[in-house]
Amino acid sequence: MQTYAGIDLHSSNNFVGVINDKDKILYGKRHANRLDDVLRALKPFSNSLQGVVVESTFNWYWLVDGLQEHGYRVHLANPSAIQQYEGLKYTDDPWDSFWLAHMYRLGILPEGYIYPKEHRAVRDLLRRRLLFVRQRTAQILSLQSMISRNLGFKMSNNEIKKLKPEDIEPLFDCNNLMLMATNNWATIEFLKHIIKGIEKRVKSQVKLRKEFEMLLTIPGIGNILGLTIMLEVGDIGRFPKVGDYSSYCCCVDSKRLSNGKKKGENNKKNGNKYLSWAYVEAAQFARRYCAKAQSFYQSKEAKTKPVVAVKALSNKLSKASYYIMRDRVAFDENKLFS
Repeated sequence: MQTYAGIDLHSSNNFVGVINDKDKILYGKRHANRLDDVLRALKPFSNSLQGVVVESTFNWYWLVDGLQEHGYRVHLANPSAIQQYEGLKYTDDPWDSFWLAHMYRLGILPEGYIYPKEHRAVRDLLRRRLLFVRQRTAQILSLQSMISRNLGFKMSNNEIKKLKPEDIEPLFDCNNLMLMATNNWATIEFLKHIIKGIEKRVKSQVKLRKEFEMLLTIPGIGNILGLTIMLEVGDIGRFPKVGDYSSYCCCVDSKRLSNGKKKGENNKKNGNKYLSWAYVEAAQFARRYCAKAQSFYQSKEAKTKPVVAVKALSNKLSKASYYIMRDRVAFDENKLFS
């Protein structure tokens, strides 16, 4: 007899469901999020268990790693791609766990990528860097807005980044405004220090692998963006086609069309938001310093909104980078913008 297990994972507990090859329920019970409890539940089925399916939630690391270390074949389910029978009136955690096991038994389980444990921490460190970058940007915009509102002129982002404490005091004749501006500046400097520290740590731990070195030939992609793309992609071979990769990078529309008309939208959040950010950053740089990228952007901007034009350029760069990573060739702007 062959058995199949599905685990519906939550923040503090999980439901383990086990079925056989006839879809008969053999086990179903809720457990606290302790690895020993899950292993104890699966042990009676260890000899017949074909695999364990874990839903890809925000907290899957501990469970997937623990099961793999104890010899279980683990599959990570992609929840955004899982469809259930729409006529169901009621579902719950037991149903979800058995449904995961059922799909795996039938060979129709949409699977997510189990990122290698040895590179996961440094990838997550770069992700945390992005959080600090956004917080720094928020502080810069706050100070920029306060200067425009109270003084009537605008300081660019670069000018604000170059400010020193002694430059702030002469700007305002109000102590409260001076205090706010000083706090903004101090926070910007603090976050800048954190960001540089993360970059230094990441660069000391990981280098661009050969298949990713050519990414640096793309205008707008430097070491940090290159490392971000490499660490988020993992293995470019998991994307059979260029369209699969650009979709994963959230660089394509989520429209659902019928007879040439928009009938709705698919899941906009289905993809990797960090790769999406990386290619938008690359597009913003490329449109300033690459003549052909600038021409492409301007032609798009004339027909639509600037944000859509940037997204279109980021899509072009994501597709180019796919072939660069897959074939290990240098960037050729003539091919991309011909």
